[in-house]
This record gives sequence, structure tokens and C-alpha cells, in this order.
Amino acid sequence: MPAAPSPSTAFRRRHFPGVTAKEWNDWRWQHRHRIQHAEELAALLTLSVDESAALRRLQGRLPLAITPYYAALLHPSDPSQGLRRTVVPAGAEFVTTPGELRDPLDEDAHSPVPGLVHRYPDRALLLVTNTCATYCRYCTRSRMVGASEESQRITTSRLEGALAHIAATPAIRDVLISGGDPLVLSDARLDWLLGRLDAMPHVRFVRLGTKIPFVMPQRITAGLARVLRRHRPIWMSLHINHPAEITPESARACHRLADAGVPLGAQTVLLRGVNDDLEILRELLHGLLEIRVKPYYLLQCDPIPGSAHFRTPVHRGLELLAGLQGHTSGYAVPAFVLDAPQGGGKIRLVPEHIVGREGGDLLFTNYEGRLFRYPDAGGTLGEKPTATPADAQPAAWRLTGAWPI
Repeated sequence: MPAAPSPSTAFRRRHFPGVTAKEWNDWRWQHRHRIQHAEELAALLTLSVDESAALRRLQGRLPLAITPYYAALLHPSDPSQGLRRTVVPAGAEFVTTPGELRDPLDEDAHSPVPGLVHRYPDRALLLVTNTCATYCRYCTRSRMVGASEESQRITTSRLEGALAHIAATPAIRDVLISGGDPLVLSDARLDWLLGRLDAMPHVRFVRLGTKIPFVMPQRITAGLARVLRRHRPIWMSLHINHPAEITPESARACHRLADAGVPLGAQTVLLRGVNDDLEILRELLHGLLEIRVKPYYLLQCDPIPGSAHFRTPVHRGLELLAGLQGHTSGYAVPAFVLDAPQGGGKIRLVPEHIVGREGGDLLFTNYEGRLFRYPDAGGTLGEKPTATPADAQPAAWRLTGAWPI
């Protein structure tokens, strides 16, 4: 059976009739022609009253930017479609609720030099651009991405300062390159940057955080694959939230990266009305394995200002994880993670399975809810503390309501 045609083919012919397939498949054309103004978006979608009003209020905030390719995946008339909600502004993002913070992960406080976040002892986050091909409305770094202010621009001198800090800090063995999206940089710029990190013996491997394969897959060229293949082990964390983002183009992009020897992991943000449904999430995770991407993280949405309409209760993520366990292969089950505010770092949350102890046996339930016992003489797991105040319990116990496993 022949492969289904890409949604972008009919979309291009309807809305960009003068654009050739060669132009459409050139990532530079896609980036130059991003939809960045309300009038351009209104020519492609029937905007709701709420969307139109939100677009008029954007000045000074996270801007609008959607590649023509990604616009083809959006429902032309339904503002409640999950993908459309993630990239088209809505009035709800102007409503700030208690607990929301401009810098919820306290990255600025863990930035020893501009453009570098050094929160964990052996890892550093290198911010190399403040530009993305498409801006997500729930972006953790909405305070800086898309900004045109001089203080936010990632200049060569700023990069040199961050690289100098990494070079002078032997404890850093792992560098995550992010932004913005690092794959908006040219091949030559990426080659230079990766080469600089290669020259630091203590940097053992590099990660690239990107959404490009799913919003502008044309960027994953043979030339880019050659650049990545030249450098020391590079891993890639891909941002994807919905199975509709897996298209013939994005599948080809992921296969090309995998063929270049780049291990691929997916990071999915749990979003209300987008992917907080077990069947949608399972379809996404299965689809990722088919294109050689390991589901890695399911991330609780960070509490940036105006994100309440996207955030689910934490228990919903645990419910989804429990619904996956035992009903799909282990490779398809991501870790559910909450990034603690004020720079607390990532905390893995797990469904409750430990029931308690009986004699020398540990009691627990499986994915079906059936009770089992495991011989664990001398163990302490499952023992309930008798006089430990709740505030003194490990954070993971309080968050999951389970003994740590």
C-alpha cells in the first residue's frame, strides 16, 4: 500500500500556489516565510474572536511564529484542536494565576555567565540562540525566546564567554545545547560550536534539544547529518507532543538523524486538551518507536505566567503512566518528571505500587491491581514511619503518595 500523502502537499497548493516543491522543501524558505503576523495567520485559518483578540495583545510578549509546514497540520476552523492551541495565542495566556513565575526553574540564578545555566554539578545548559522556528505558547523560556532586546541576543562574544566557563570547569562532562532552538543555526555555525566542545577533553558528550524535526523537518539535511557525524557522541532530545506531528516528513528527518548515529529521545510536555488522554498519548509513544525515537520524558507543564489552561493536575500524569504500564512495551513508557520550581531540578514521579510489608515479605500491586508478595527478609522498603513528620519525608514520597521504589 503506498504511503499516505503528506498534509502539506495539498496545503501548499492551496495557500502557496506559486511556491515550488523544491522551495517548500528548503528549510531556509520555511524559516524566512514563517507566519508571524495576525493577517498572515488569518489568511490560513478562520480565527476565533478570542484568538484575534489575543494576537492584538502580543506586543512585548512571546511572539507568534509558525512555519508554513507546521501550519498545514493545524485545523483550519477549530480553535480547540490540540496542535492549534499549542502555537496560536489565546486570551487565557494573559491570565496569571498564583504560583506562576517568569523564570519558574530559576535558571537566571544558576547562570554564572550569560548564556549558560549550571544547575547540576556535572551538566551545563548552553543557550546558543533565542530564536525558534515555531513558538510554543507554554514555553518555559518565554521570557527570553523571540526577544529582540540587545540583552537577550546570543552574540559570538556571549557564546565565547559561556564556552570559556565550560572549558575552565572540568566537572562539566555533559553539555545540553538549547535556546531557542539550536538547529536554526547554520551548518557552519553548528560545526564550529561542536568543534569547540570537542576540544574540551572533560566534555564527554553533547546533547541537542530541538523541536525542528517536527516543525521544520526540511532542516534535517544530508549536510547537517554529515556535521553531526563528524563530532563526538551527540544525543538529541526531540520535543513532540501529539501523534499528528508524526508525518512522512518528520519520520524521514528522524530516520536520517538515526542513520547518522544520533541517538534520539523524545520529551513530551503534558498539556490539558492536547495529550492528556491515554489513547492519544499511547498513539504518540508507539509512533515514536516506529520512527526510532525513544520516549524519554513526559514533563509536567512548567508554571510560567499564563499557562494554567495548559497545566493538568500532577495526579493526571501519574494516572496516564499507570495506564501505560503493562499495556505497552517498556521502551514506550517515558519517565514522568516534574521540574521543581526555584531550581530544585527534575524529580521523577511514579504511580504507587508498594502496599507495605508482612513479616519478611514486601507487598505490592501490579499493573492490573493484583496483590503480590516478594521475599525481602531484612528489607525496610514499605515500612511506614511511626514518628516522622510529613515535612521530613523525602519529597518523592509526598508527591506520589508512595514509598520510593
